[in-house]
Amino acid sequence: MTSSSGGSSSWTPRQNKLFEIALAVYDKDTPDRWHNVAKAVGGKTAEEVKTHYDILVHDVNLIDSGHVPIPDYKSTDVGATSKT
Repeated sequence: MTSSSGGSSSWTPRQNKLFEIALAVYDKDTPDRWHNVAKAVGGKTAEEVKTHYDILVHDVNLIDSGHVPIPDYKSTDVGATSKT
């Protein structure tokens, strides 16, 4: 997803993982939460991490409300071993 704000709008897998960890460390009651999360992630502003969070919440709400279909994964028995 891209952001309309200036700065870097792409997120690396590492930044996303650091973002997840920072959200667990700095909960909604933490003063200056978004500045702390941005510092933990690195390379992002407080505004960028807040926008990233808002997008995440929106996506989760769409999934929870049934607006995003669950993929129909076909069972391929990957990893299954044959007994002979």
